[in-house]
Amino acid sequence: MSTTHVAHGSLISLAASLALLTAGCSGTADSAEAGGCRENSGWSARDEARWLRPSVSFSAATADGSAADGSAGDEAAAVVIRPSDTDDGGPLCEPVTVQVEFWELTATASGTDMTSALRYQLATDGTEDRGIGFPPGLSAGERGACTGVLMAAYAGARLSEAELPEEIGRSASTGSEDVRFRTDRIGMYRLLPPSDPEACDADGEPTTAPPATPMPWGSNHP
Repeated sequence: MSTTHVAHGSLISLAASLALLTAGCSGTADSAEAGGCRENSGWSARDEARWLRPSVSFSAATADGSAADGSAGDEAAAVVIRPSDTDDGGPLCEPVTVQVEFWELTATASGTDMTSALRYQLATDGTEDRGIGFPPGLSAGERGACTGVLMAAYAGARLSEAELPEEIGRSASTGSEDVRFRTDRIGMYRLLPPSDPEACDADGEPTTAPPATPMPWGSNHP
């Protein structure tokens, strides 16, 4: 066999290998497309939050007796994550880690304290409903005049102190629903401020009017 024939045969073999490789890659891509999932392996936390945003809804309804285990019904859930719209490419190929967190807000004479009351972590690809109920004491029927709640659904790990809002006290005391988290990982949030923060004492309890001092003399005294 001549050198020319050997080279020609090698070229044919190389071309055949490339054809098989191309077919294999194409088949993989076709399979992913046929599976109906949306590729998200390179997404940033901001991308995940943007995807999460339209799937989150909140309810201020009382959630008595519901467990924060991701199985509460819509009528009992404070936060509901619904399947995403298939128009955006279908479910995700890789589940996204989502945190649903509740902070208890306590109005005092000097401001509003914010304390994490519950954080529930779940993984979702956008194919099923997930509902999380209020923590004990924070449902609509249980909150007092000096107690509020901030709830948020966000992507990734738990928020750090540097990512929490700085002005929550001012927002809660004025009844504003605008809260500025210091991160772009927030999908959605809702603030339910204390209903009467101006009437709260230093311990976060409603103040009561002092009892009337009885007059030391009769009502007919001049």
